[in-house]
Amino acid sequence: MVGIPRSHPRYESLMIREKLVEGFKEGYVVPEGLIAHGRGECFDYLIGEETIKAAKIATKAAAALLLLSKHPVISVNGNVAALVADDIVKLANELNAKIEVNLFYRTEERAKKIAEKLRRFGAKEVLGVDDATATIPELFSERRRVSPKGILIADTVLVALEDGDRTEALRKIGKKVIAIDLNPLSRTARAANITIVDNVVRAIPNLINEVKKLRNKHKEELLNIVRSYDNNKILSMALKHIVDRLLKLSESKITLLNSC
Repeated sequence: MVGIPRSHPRYESLMIREKLVEGFKEGYVVPEGLIAHGRGECFDYLIGEETIKAAKIATKAAAALLLLSKHPVISVNGNVAALVADDIVKLANELNAKIEVNLFYRTEERAKKIAEKLRRFGAKEVLGVDDATATIPELFSERRRVSPKGILIADTVLVALEDGDRTEALRKIGKKVIAIDLNPLSRTARAANITIVDNVVRAIPNLINEVKKLRNKHKEELLNIVRSYDNNKILSMALKHIVDRLLKLSESKITLLNSC
């Protein structure tokens, strides 16, 4: 990985890019994943590259739902493996959740490499490689292929950097879906039960912390957190944050120009 000085003002963003490039060179991140990251990075700029209030509310609700779930599954693709493989394993351990590889641009080689990466960080079992023998109805991409021990029987599926088709298909067959998506306008964000509008490198560690905080809460308290959650309201909050931030930036620019 190229040496990037910590003093560089774009250090964190550049390190994320380098991790994705490394994953691409190793063969488990695809070119389309690099393009998708660029789109997400644009929305991260718009929200200010920070965890906003809407994301914090959604993260708490997501943690509560995962703790209430009997069969939670964390779905992993190439970009997620490149950026947060270690935290995915930590989160799965906290929840006693299954980890499953699920890919739009699927090859057996990619699936195996992602599983190997997760195992390097301590994952004891990774589904969706040799056992992706079941299918999600009405879904025709390679993402229809799932494990009978994982997503097929899951009550809640955590998806990050997802395509809208599978999120909609999962909802149709009765799954609760938690999405991590920087774009509050995407089909994924709007189809999910809970959408965390945040960068996955912040969202997963935040989710781990929230799970730890809520672990010993009574079931009724967790249920109240989930029941009171409104995803449409959260997406509206995220959009309002972007609009307000852009207005403030434009006003400060106008003030600066007028003072010249």
